[in-house]
Amino acid sequence: MLSLHTNNAALSAQSSISKTQGTLSTSMTRLSTGYRINSAMDDAAGLQIATRLKAQTSGMTVAMSNTQNSTSMLQTAMGAFNEVTNMLVRMKDLATQAADASSSANDKTAMQAEYNALGQELYNVITNTTFGGTKLLGNGAAAANGTLSTTMTFQIGADASEKMSVDQSANMSSLASALFSATANFSSAAAAGATELTSAANATITLLSTAISSVSTVNSALGAAANRLDHINNNLSNISSNTKAATGRIMDTDFATESSSMTASQMLLQAGTAMLKQSNSMSSMVMSLLQ
Repeated sequence: MLSLHTNNAALSAQSSISKTQGTLSTSMTRLSTGYRINSAMDDAAGLQIATRLKAQTSGMTVAMSNTQNSTSMLQTAMGAFNEVTNMLVRMKDLATQAADASSSANDKTAMQAEYNALGQELYNVITNTTFGGTKLLGNGAAAANGTLSTTMTFQIGADASEKMSVDQSANMSSLASALFSATANFSSAAAAGATELTSAANATITLLSTAISSVSTVNSALGAAANRLDHINNNLSNISSNTKAATGRIMDTDFATESSSMTASQMLLQAGTAMLKQSNSMSSMVMSLLQ
């Protein structure tokens, strides 16, 4: 129908051009940002899923950092315990040598001097081993007060329930008591007058064996905890990689698809504009009927 008031062909062309412009604008936005979803209007459900996955990934990244820092802390403590073990073994050797009848009084005096020096350094290692400014092993007293003397809770995941607890408080208390009993000058770096080798070398051997066993118990438990943290870190890395990949499949732009869509929209826009021009010329046909 020819009409001056209503040009149906032009209206159809305008509607088509408007839709094409919207599609073209969406494609250009996605190609310029690199994201398929730039607002909740693009994919409301997809955005909700991607946001949850992003939060999980971010939390796991922090958790991975936690496991690495915790492992470093435990390794610091294990390094100190290795040194403590070396000193205790040397002290036990001195006690074993001093307990023998072949050792003269002068020999025992020299052994005692070395023994006392080792006891003082033992106290120094125990009280001055820190991580991030916090004591790890305690203050040398029978009731140690370092980080290892309390229940250690490690945050190993993005959720509140993902925790790992390591409780060595009882073993640390036994260790402190064993060290205190085995070395009379352990309670103070400046103590003197110890008589472990000059009067009770044989009994000191047993005390030192107990101390070495106590150190090994704690050190072994820390090594097992550090291994757990290492496995946790590897697992978190695997989960994080796959979660990021899932997020990318939802959020990222498929450049091949969007480029094709943009090209098609551009061609449709050109065709629609041409048809709109043609439809606007139809009103002249009405005038030709009136001539």
